[in-house]
Amino acid sequence: MREATLLEIKEIARRHLVAHGPPGVSLRAIAREMGMTAPGLYRYFGSHDELMLAMQADYFTELADAVRAADASLPPDDVDGRIHAALRAFRRWALANRAEFALLFGPPGPHHGTPEGPAVAAGQEFAAVFFTLFDRLLAEERFAVPDDDALTPVLCRQLTAFAEHTGFSTAPPLGALHLLTSCWVRLYGVVCMEVFHHLGFIGDDVDALFEAELRGILAAVGVPYRVP
Repeated sequence: MREATLLEIKEIARRHLVAHGPPGVSLRAIAREMGMTAPGLYRYFGSHDELMLAMQADYFTELADAVRAADASLPPDDVDGRIHAALRAFRRWALANRAEFALLFGPPGPHHGTPEGPAVAAGQEFAAVFFTLFDRLLAEERFAVPDDDALTPVLCRQLTAFAEHTGFSTAPPLGALHLLTSCWVRLYGVVCMEVFHHLGFIGDDVDALFEAELRGILAAVGVPYRVP
């Protein structure tokens, strides 16, 4: 019964999130919709931030499942196809779940919590899908690894800290990590702008722009582009 109640709370909270954004997710409003008292709801979630972190963990898991399913839909040896499928699945999920995407990848707030916890762990599981694919490209020497000497000391320290929290089979060169980071920033940038309706100057159909950016990102890591 407790699990069913937790699920109902999060389902109602998701509807409120989609309708009103994070500020519109109110424990009191959820309790009222469920016919509970606000103190009764606090037996399940001790605060608004605790509920939001639980929702983040759920959405990262949902996103990771969608990306993994796309990845697994192709043969294990078809690394190029798996990368295409995984990146396009990320965009599909983001466009189908704009409010949830904003909660995960939007401006940080109190609901983003500490560097540890279930939401962070779920986010790392999502990222691990792409780390695994990039690791494969690195092992196959698909691209020339940029020289570490071209990086500033500050950036080297930042990339070293980043490497300590990744799931690579071996510690990659900092130049490779910089390339991975650049590719992710470029992909995330175009998806984020599309999700938040900042590409109106392009038009309603952004498929062509996304695919053009995807082609450029994949070329940087030695992956031939495939038409969807």
